[in-house]
Amino acid sequence: MSNSRTKGVILTSPTPPHDVLATVDLGSNSFRLQVSRVVEDQLYTLDTLKDTVRLGAGLNDDKTLDDDTQERALACLARFGERLRGLGPKQVRVVGTNTLRVAKNAPAFIARAETLLGFPIEIIAGREEARLIYLGAAHSLPATKERRLVVDIGGGSTEFIIGSQFRALVTESLPLGCVSYSRRFFADGKLNRSNFQDAIMAARAEVQRIVHEYRPEEWQLAVGTSGTARALRDALEINDYSADDITLGGMEQLKNELIRFGNLKYVNLNGLKADRVPVIAGGLAIMIAIFEELLIDKMIVAEGALRDGVLYDLLGRHREKDMRDTTVAQFKRRYHVDLAQSQRVTALAERLCGMLCGVECDPDTLKRLQWAARLHEIGLTIAHTAYHKHSAYILQNADMPGFSKREQATLASIVLGQRGDMGKMMSLLSEPGHWQAMVALRLAVLFYRSRNDVVLPDVLELRQTSRGFELTLDKAWLVANPLTASAFKQEVKQWDNVGFTLDIVRA
Repeated sequence: MSNSRTKGVILTSPTPPHDVLATVDLGSNSFRLQVSRVVEDQLYTLDTLKDTVRLGAGLNDDKTLDDDTQERALACLARFGERLRGLGPKQVRVVGTNTLRVAKNAPAFIARAETLLGFPIEIIAGREEARLIYLGAAHSLPATKERRLVVDIGGGSTEFIIGSQFRALVTESLPLGCVSYSRRFFADGKLNRSNFQDAIMAARAEVQRIVHEYRPEEWQLAVGTSGTARALRDALEINDYSADDITLGGMEQLKNELIRFGNLKYVNLNGLKADRVPVIAGGLAIMIAIFEELLIDKMIVAEGALRDGVLYDLLGRHREKDMRDTTVAQFKRRYHVDLAQSQRVTALAERLCGMLCGVECDPDTLKRLQWAARLHEIGLTIAHTAYHKHSAYILQNADMPGFSKREQATLASIVLGQRGDMGKMMSLLSEPGHWQAMVALRLAVLFYRSRNDVVLPDVLELRQTSRGFELTLDKAWLVANPLTASAFKQEVKQWDNVGFTLDIVRA
């Protein structure tokens, strides 16, 4: 059995930096940092930090984060940033969840947060969050083959996953959170049967949307993860409402006890930590609704959750088991990509990009270019007309396991720039590496417009200039390929229209 918890590791000498991975989980309730040591294929926790920021509670009715919450969050991230000093960009992954997905002023907050942390923040989609949660939970459970229903009630959303061993099979994310529901139904702190009933019924209405995929016959074991599940398990066990596991009967007793207190400020219950009291009512109402709608008898609690899943996913990237490569392969099959054309364009685009960035080519830029080139034609399944726009839309909006929303946006921008008006790219691509990737893909698509294995010119060089790019081609080859030569003339005009140059030099 693999376990992401600390296992009494005694360090007799400093751990080499490449043997350490770290993650920061910017949840709607708590911010958590976890630093782990890599031993073969296992992770052993070295350090953890937690701050109950309650980011979701700072979300105003207009979907903006209030100033006080932002400052509280930034102060926490300054402390986290100090702990992460000395670690490299390949060792750290920072993920943001529901509140940062929906907050309208999230981009400005993220910019400040990244400066304090020293690392980029990835906003992950709900289903990607679900996949990572399952990965973390699976590594803390016995390696049995039964199908598990994993439920993670967070501060702003709840993730549902059916999976087996380390593979998530069905994933979903619903806007149910212990912070958002506590704020919505228990804002004044009052605890009575009426507001509990309102909260439970509202949660049941949300869960009803996914009942058909999560029927009891689809899984054999129910598993809860993260703070709400652990808090409920502890409170039920210590107060003898149920033994070991979470049960509906036990939660009903807990609900009645909370109602007896009458107000959150009076709640003093064995096993319930003080920082969990303000959000326990919302979390309990959601869990009761889940039990009732999905017909759950009992639920065990796993120690692994999102941050563990992020770490194992990061470890997979180091071990060349990158989920993003798997997703790209799946998309190629799903959208019936012409594999021969994809390979032609990808190979030439890599070659051209290498000419632009030389020996200092950023591996991440090359990765993004490879993925974009392999998927640049997926929009053809919708329509040939403006297929590049359809491709970009899919990449921007589809659920892509392993990819952050920022990565998807970058892929979409590179793919959008493969043809058509260059003006649209001016506001989409801000980093030089992204421009190089887009230009490399755009030119590779032009070379292989015939969709055949064309003989490339003997002289083929691409370099960046102060005003744009310069492409040097074999003069005889241009004469022998008049259609492509004409296409390059049109391309030069496209660049001229936006005030940049693409010079075609005949060698």
